[in-house]
Formats: sequence, C-alpha cells, structure tokens
Amino acid sequence: MNVGVIGATGSVGSSVMAVCEAWPDKISVKALAANKRSEKLAGLAEKFKVSKIYPYEETGDDGLEAIALDPEIEHVVFASSGTAAIKALCSALKAGKTVSLANKESIVVAGKWVMPLVKFSDQLRPLDSEHNAIWQCLHGEDKSFVRKIYLTASGGPFRNLPSEELRKVTPEMALHHPVWDMGAKITIDSATLMNKGIELIEAMYLFGLEESKVDALISPGSFVHGLVEFEDGSVKMLAAEPDMKLPAASCLFWPERFFPCDEFKRPAFSVHDVRFEVPDAARFPAMRIAREVMKLKGGYPAVLVGADEVAVSLFLEGRIGFTEIAGLVDEVLGSKSWPEPLSLDEGIALVDEGRREALRLAGKFSA
Repeated sequence: MNVGVIGATGSVGSSVMAVCEAWPDKISVKALAANKRSEKLAGLAEKFKVSKIYPYEETGDDGLEAIALDPEIEHVVFASSGTAAIKALCSALKAGKTVSLANKESIVVAGKWVMPLVKFSDQLRPLDSEHNAIWQCLHGEDKSFVRKIYLTASGGPFRNLPSEELRKVTPEMALHHPVWDMGAKITIDSATLMNKGIELIEAMYLFGLEESKVDALISPGSFVHGLVEFEDGSVKMLAAEPDMKLPAASCLFWPERFFPCDEFKRPAFSVHDVRFEVPDAARFPAMRIAREVMKLKGGYPAVLVGADEVAVSLFLEGRIGFTEIAGLVDEVLGSKSWPEPLSLDEGIALVDEGRREALRLAGKFSA
C-alpha cells in the first residue's frame, strides 16, 4: 500500500510513521507534508526514502493537493490540525483515495461538504482514538438500533481541582496532561474539556447521528476510548492502552489487524480501574458550550473553532485566565447570529470571523 502523510512531524503523525516503519513490507511511504521544513521532516524523508516533500510554509495548499491527487498514492493520512487541509481532504475523497483522518476541524467546519464525498464503506477512517473506537464498535451494526454513543475523556489534569482553584491555573500547569503527549493547543483544550466538546460535534457529523445520541464520559486513565449503547440495553466498548499507534494501525490495515510496532504495550488489565463519571458542566463550561453549538449547528461550529484557537493562544500568552478561555468563546458565539454557510469557502471563512471576533472581545477579559 502506497501512503502519503500530511502532518507527518506532529504527535499523531509520529505515531503513524512508527507504524509505517514497523511494516515496510506492507506500507510504502511516498509523500510527506508538514507545517515547515525541519530536521525531523528531513530525517523522515531519508529514513523512508521519500522524494516528495511538501513543507506547507513553502508549498501552501498546492503541496497538500499534490499528495491528495498523486496517482501513486492509495491512502492519504491527514494527521495535521487546523483548516488548511480541508480542500485536500475533499480532493482525496473525490479521487477515490482511502483516507485516515485525525483532523477534527475538517469535519466540524466542513462536515456538510466532506461527508457526502465518501464513496464507499470505510473510505474515511477516523484516526482520533475516541472516534476510531466508535467506528470499530459500530462495524456490523445497524445504526437505527444505536441509542447513544459515548466518547471518553481522561478529565485532564484538573479533574478534581476545586472550582476556585481553576482560576489560578497557569499555562505551565495546564500543559502537563496526565495521559497523552500532545501539542500545546490540544493539551490546553483537553484541560478545559473543549477538546471533548469539539469531538462531540465532530462525532455528530462523522457518524450521522442526532445531537441527542452523542455524549461524553470521563474515564480516568483513558483505557476505554469509546462506547456504543444499543436500544436493547447492551453496550460495546473498545479498550486499549492509550497509544495513538493502535488507531493508526487499525486505520492503515483495516479490516486486518496487525500489531502496531514492537514498542506497543499489550493491555495490562491488572493495573486498570475502569470507571466512568459524568463531566461536570458547571466546572468545565466548554462541554455546555459545545452541546449548545451541536443544537444550533449553522455557522456556530466553525466560529467556535476559530474563537477557541484565539482564546487558547491568549491564555498561553498570559493575556487571559484559564477559566476565561471558555468564557471568551461563549462571548463570541453569543455576540451575533452565525447563519449556515452556503459554501465550503464560506464555512472556512467563518473560522476567520470567529478568530477576529475573539480578538475584538478579548479586552473584556484579563489574566
């Protein structure tokens, strides 16, 4: 199988590359894209003998399109964040390529245009651990019998921190996630639970379910990644060690199952205490905000993405407090009506509008 990887140097991309390295007889990497030229990108190109390299800051959208439409590539992995790869994702699906997707923004912002492009079963394979778990649990099932799906969250580093202490959280404190090793933006989103809120919106579009059938549970330790409850009262769930190499391998090899790589840990059942808690929406209002956006739909999901991006940046710069991240996003969403975009370009433009509105309203908040 010939593969192209967009976002090859990030945390998810690194897991994908580790699986590719472990199975050279089954996977041939033909193209790599990353945000910029770096030693890591050059090292990957040398290790996998890849001549097609596309640093985004040099090639822009054209580089991503080149991977999406490359006739030599059968499977395109979208492991980048942000909205830059949305059009390349659409091109890859139109071209009949199999796609592994870890890019939340693509579905949250453009699900209305992306999902109708899926031509065959399992053409679009969710790479995020939670959505990957739901995808696997739904295989062979009739969705009309699904009562509810549950994405899980570790609860982040402040799951048990008293509300009054949340105001004192610093960027340094929030950047230490108890389970996952991720980039700064997604780590902060995990601490506020905004990441889980965005994932709920994504799941609604990705699996074609009503808002009322999509929910989240706190599962400390992140051993259980997703659950599906059926109308007969039974529940299917997927559990595994919290390591992105497993969902990467499931996407690349589906429907076959191959061990991700030599370093991957088999589950140690004796050390896992599987339990679930309902997220505290009062202490973590990001979940409430996301649920409201799921009901409103229209342009609200795209605006949320842009507003949250700015809010997290302002927090990391020390310009607003931790609890004000969700407050600023909420302020942006309520500042005006955000109607349904009429085109993909309008949907992407709404992300920029969300960013601008967040910067305009940021003065109401202080660190």
